[in-house]
Formats: sequence, C-alpha cells, structure tokens
Amino acid sequence: MGWTDERVELLKKLWMEGLSASQIAGELGEGVTRNAVIGKVHRLKLSARAKPTNSAPRARPAARPAPRRVASPASTIGNAMAGMNKARASMNSRPQTMGATALASSPEIEAQLYVAPASQEIFIPEDKRLSLLQLTEDTCKWPIGDPLNKDFYFCGGHAQDTSPYCEFHARKAYHQVDRKRR
Repeated sequence: MGWTDERVELLKKLWMEGLSASQIAGELGEGVTRNAVIGKVHRLKLSARAKPTNSAPRARPAARPAPRRVASPASTIGNAMAGMNKARASMNSRPQTMGATALASSPEIEAQLYVAPASQEIFIPEDKRLSLLQLTEDTCKWPIGDPLNKDFYFCGGHAQDTSPYCEFHARKAYHQVDRKRR
C-alpha cells in the first residue's frame, strides 16, 4: 500500500472532519490500518482533529462537596477518645460483618491451622562455613542468617547428588505433609 497524493488529501480532509483513525482506515480501505493512519498523521504533523459534529457531549454528574462540621478543639479530643472506646468495645463484642467478608478470619478456621514444629538448626563450625564465592556443586547451599549482616554464611556441608542441600537441610526444605492434614 502506498500513500498517493489523493489518499493523503483524503486523509487530511477526513482527519479535519473529526473522524477517528479507525473510521479513516475504513474509508481508505485497501489494507490501510488504524496504525498506518495514526503514523501518517503523525508524520504529516497534522493538528488535533476537529470535534465530531454528530457526537453529543457527555453529561457528567455534578460533584458534591463533602459535608464539613466545625468543632471546638476541646470537644474534639473528648469525642475522639469516646469514639475510639466505642469502636474497641464493638470490635471485641461481635465479629465485623460489614464490607468484603471473603478474607474475614473466623476462630474455627484459625484453630485448625497447621503449625510446623520448630526444628533446631545444626551447629556449623566456623571453619566449615562458606561464603557465596566458596560454594561448589558438592557443597550445601543452605543460607544461614541475614544476607545483609556480616554473620551471613552457607552451610557448606556435603550436598546430596539429587539436591543442592545436605541431608539435614534437604529434610527441612522438602518435608512431606501428613496425609491427614491435606
């Protein structure tokens, strides 16, 4: 598809009449796409197109200002404390049911949550602790500590053939969930 002088003139005419790029592409036909029209308009540096005469302006709802109350400073503190005490009492006495309740917590469900038993970390002597640059394919890559602290290190124990971790850390990483808990 080439832009002939006639097609460019028709494009300019339709653009100034306020037609959209899609409508112009439909009028020009022969493989002219909306993006081709937009690109040509941009290259021709045509000004913003005229407002279409057939479209009526949309009615917008009038914005209502929020009602405002003016209170004296002395009564504001007392009212705020009373309101907070009321809110606390109502929250403790009954569950909140207003608003979206899909993520509301219920005591029955919380009682059923499974908490994994705390496992102890094995002690790793300082001469066996490795930095990131000291890790190899055969060393355990289990991180210990906070990476932002100086005390951070990797386990460095002998890694299993099928895992990046030693036997202890592999059990910790790949624990099986009880069938009863599923």
